[in-house]
Amino acid sequence: MTRILTITLLSAALCAALLSAGPRAWAESLGNLAQYPPQGVDLTITTAADGMPVIEPLDIRLISGRYYRLTIHCPDVQGDLSGWRIEMPALLNNAHLRLVTVGDIEIHLQGKSFNAIECDEAGSAHVSFVPIKPGDFQFYVGNVPLAVGRPIGESGVQTKGKFAFGQFSVQ
Repeated sequence: MTRILTITLLSAALCAALLSAGPRAWAESLGNLAQYPPQGVDLTITTAADGMPVIEPLDIRLISGRYYRLTIHCPDVQGDLSGWRIEMPALLNNAHLRLVTVGDIEIHLQGKSFNAIECDEAGSAHVSFVPIKPGDFQFYVGNVPLAVGRPIGESGVQTKGKFAFGQFSVQ
């Protein structure tokens, strides 16, 4: 009986403290996670004469709580071994994912994550998301693992190949 009374008193004290702290004590969403339409953001990856990836733009500025549709363009890929792998785990770990689209195929994620997007032929992919946490989040573009003798799907920087970094800046 004493244990129940103690828990009840602690619960009442917590509620009183939150209520007296005012509206700031309650978590507030920075945006509507389903607000349509998403704001378009383009990221283009081409290949320089020396084989290095060229990322345009290098810094993508976003606002926390807004809904975005990132379109990743890979216009000059010639085949599987000349393609680019895009990894953005820091951003994805701090965002609510909604949708990934490649061609006419839509993958509805609703908060799940994925590891990378590989452009192994010319085309575009779309990632719809809401960044949740402000900060600077680096992303990586490099050779597909198979092109540098690594297993298909291996993640991380392929240091034996060509690579570059960009950044998502979320305010």
